[in-house]
Amino acid sequence: MPSDQLIFLNGHVLTMDSEDTVAEAVAVKDDEIEAVGKNEEIQKLSTENSRIVDLKGKTMLPGFIEAHGHFPFSGFNAVGVNVNSPPIGTMSSLAGVMDALRNQAQKTEKGKWIIGFGFDDTLIKEKRHLTCTDLDDVSADNPVCVAHISGHLAYTNNRGLALVGITENSPNPEGGVICKDPESGKPNGILEETAAMQLLNAGYGSVMEKFGDIVEWAVKDYASNGVTTVQCGLVSEILMAIFQPVFASEVIPLRVGIWPDHEFSEKIVKEELDVTSYNSKMVQMGAAKIIGDGSIQGYTAHLTKPYFVPFKGDKEYRGYPVMGREKMTELVKIFHRAGMQIAIHGNGDATIDDIIYAVDQAQKEYPREDTRHIVIHAQTARDDQLDEMKRLGLTPSFFSAHAYYWGDRHCNIFLGEERAFRMNPAKSALDKGVRFTIHLDTPVTPINPLLLVWSAVNRISSGGNVIGEDECITPTQALRAVTIDAAWQIFQEKNRGSLEIGKYADMVILSDNPLKNPSSINNIDVVETIVGGATVYRKET
Repeated sequence: MPSDQLIFLNGHVLTMDSEDTVAEAVAVKDDEIEAVGKNEEIQKLSTENSRIVDLKGKTMLPGFIEAHGHFPFSGFNAVGVNVNSPPIGTMSSLAGVMDALRNQAQKTEKGKWIIGFGFDDTLIKEKRHLTCTDLDDVSADNPVCVAHISGHLAYTNNRGLALVGITENSPNPEGGVICKDPESGKPNGILEETAAMQLLNAGYGSVMEKFGDIVEWAVKDYASNGVTTVQCGLVSEILMAIFQPVFASEVIPLRVGIWPDHEFSEKIVKEELDVTSYNSKMVQMGAAKIIGDGSIQGYTAHLTKPYFVPFKGDKEYRGYPVMGREKMTELVKIFHRAGMQIAIHGNGDATIDDIIYAVDQAQKEYPREDTRHIVIHAQTARDDQLDEMKRLGLTPSFFSAHAYYWGDRHCNIFLGEERAFRMNPAKSALDKGVRFTIHLDTPVTPINPLLLVWSAVNRISSGGNVIGEDECITPTQALRAVTIDAAWQIFQEKNRGSLEIGKYADMVILSDNPLKNPSSINNIDVVETIVGGATVYRKET
């Protein structure tokens, strides 16, 4: 960390403090903010050793905080095949996807896994999922593992099915589905939820030997987008063992939050594992993570009313829970009683009902103040559920970029216009006094906080349609949701999230003021990213 004083002058400084104060200058000493104010008063603090930076009217904010995501796995770009369709990638047909995977197969040693990610069945010409027949054509000698864009489905070939032990006699695992050919009864290579996790753990686990490359790619990705605090939003004990030496080597210049999965969290509660040594200025053990349901665009989120376009012709299909109410309530009570914060993935309103029930039961038995238990995604949260979140002190983290990436398809396929127009109901939450954050769930969507803010403000789909104007929020409200509110949600508001004296000097410098033109926030460039007073990214000029 730098030891000399660093002074920034002539800027448009959005402090994100309680008054949303706008300043001109910031002084940094060591890794903390020394002062914030007008040019003249900050310049008076300078000494002969001070380094002066002229912002030349550019905008400075607190560094962006990833409220929920899966760092460092945007780094799979370094080791896998990106088969995303526009607006993220380039794939428009199965032929293009297959060609990309075959190209990877030619470069892959026989017997090694070929991995791909980002496949979206609703955006390719054929409008269908990949099957093991498709992927057998990619390679008969190599197992193939392709993740759906949602992260809740996965595809493999017959070689992959054999390696993970799935046969025509395999029963569906709890909270998942092994899809089968209706005529032959054999697995067709499409796996949902916990069945998909079995495949992804094998396929993606095989490239952990290249973890250094994955981390290096992700660090550049996040830093170049102004992110100073990242989240590892679902970490197993095995994954933590891979992370630990990386953290110890201090090669990650960003602050990292670790959310242990529920098995890992149970061991922490039982004191079978001591994780206190992990905590530092750069790494924090965070909330216990529970998965309640799946993905709306994967037809696996658990809704109270059926999907708009019936799934496989079933007009009553509402998805299903990955974890049922009884098991969820049991775990929530264990973690709540132990004093842990809990983050529960809930996309469908039926699962959000389960989350509310579980937390209510835990509070009745073991009352606690200020728990800040988090509802991750909360996409289809109803007004009555927001009222219950307010009562129980729950805080949602909305996946607001869904309006851009999936808004049109939520209207036309998954939810219908009425539900789609109020998905990720940020304005409703504000009106009810429910404090929230917004996130991108990277690598599900690229880490781009400015696009996220733009999406929450404008709710415009990739097709150019406004998806629920009544739920739009202001640029300041959206920026707070990726800075100070995001810090508050993870109990870190005393050391980050706003530019105030004594907080970490985590800052981002932008090419333009995001408050000036709400419709073009997504076109603003990150000029520089600073963590603890040290530059971790500077745009080349």
